[in-house]
Amino acid sequence: MVFERDNWQEIFATIRKNKLRTFLTMLGVFWGIFMLVIMLGSGNGLRHGVLKDFGGTATNSFFVWAQPTTKGYKGMKPGRNYNFNLSDAEALKQIKELDVVCPMNQLEGNEGMGNVMRGLKTAAAQIQANYPNTLKITSVKITKGRFLNDFDIKEKRKVCIIGSRVRELLFKKDEDPIGEYVRINGVYFRIIGLTVPGSSGGDGREEAMRINIPFTTFQNAFHFGDVVGWFAIKSREDVPAEISEQKVISILKDHHKIAPDDQKAVGHWNMAVEFNKLTGLFTGIEILIWIVGSGTLLAGVIGISNIMLIVVKERTKEIGVKRALGAVPSQIIGQILIEAVFLTSIAGYFGLIAGVLLLEGLNSLIGESGEMFSNPTVDFGVAVKALMILIISGAVAGLIPANKAVAIKPVEALRAE
Repeated sequence: MVFERDNWQEIFATIRKNKLRTFLTMLGVFWGIFMLVIMLGSGNGLRHGVLKDFGGTATNSFFVWAQPTTKGYKGMKPGRNYNFNLSDAEALKQIKELDVVCPMNQLEGNEGMGNVMRGLKTAAAQIQANYPNTLKITSVKITKGRFLNDFDIKEKRKVCIIGSRVRELLFKKDEDPIGEYVRINGVYFRIIGLTVPGSSGGDGREEAMRINIPFTTFQNAFHFGDVVGWFAIKSREDVPAEISEQKVISILKDHHKIAPDDQKAVGHWNMAVEFNKLTGLFTGIEILIWIVGSGTLLAGVIGISNIMLIVVKERTKEIGVKRALGAVPSQIIGQILIEAVFLTSIAGYFGLIAGVLLLEGLNSLIGESGEMFSNPTVDFGVAVKALMILIISGAVAGLIPANKAVAIKPVEALRAE
């Protein structure tokens, strides 16, 4: 029935006879699928832009740091300052739920910058003390050279990895910094690696101005002793980070005689919690987009159904002749459904193509450079799914007119004016 020539001749004859009506009917479906694709692409662009700020940090990781106590405990007054230390690190490594425990430190405090010099050139950079296993928590993009290794830690080597902005400030464009020396607060360090930011926004700018040095070298060169600024911790894959975080905080409070109900003495930031919040938010946005887009699409499909009812009415006598000549109901239904599916498919296809082309144009302009909006594309599978929904909707839209056509009695149809 689909490939019968007579059916298609009738369909195209109807379209040619009512060009404006057909165009306006198809426009509703075109606009519905076009808007659905654009909204889905925009939602993905927002998702990509926001999640990009996580910069490759493991989603089951968290960070803890020391803050002044707010409650008295065991004879100690509130407002007491304290520091984490390496004995805390050893205690945390015994927690079976943890995969990585990485002590970290930073020169001049969390917001401070260290003075870096090379010859007559100077820069204010973020000097960070690290261990090699920090790569299991936060990705570091090395463009040349290498990152820290266990020998750097064990031998307390005076080596460093510099960010892209530090390189721009201290070296000429054609100079190779690898093997050269920089002076950090009067101490010389040899450059062994170059990095570029792995995220955008403020975090990316911080990475570009960061210099990583071995943790043991940092403690010794800048007289920090066994003080730890904060811990970067990764939970095991089969253990939620929230559970591990609570155990870590409990042990740290016990080590430093902090009241168990003091909620502010141990600062913490859980990547898993924040990531799940954003994931839930974007899932809700996607559901809303599908609801709104489907509603717009439904309006176009209803338009197709209404037009097909008019077509059936116009063809009443023709349908009566066919029935009188022996046409079975399935033939009448099939012809109406084919026409409805054909109109919705063609309109939907062009709407899909137009939406994808517009998104690709935006993507070529924005790409991955946007901070809050980047890579606004739609997955091929989603596009195909939308088109399939449209085709099914077209078939459903044709059912009511088709049933109405079948319900017409041949005698009454032949009498119709």
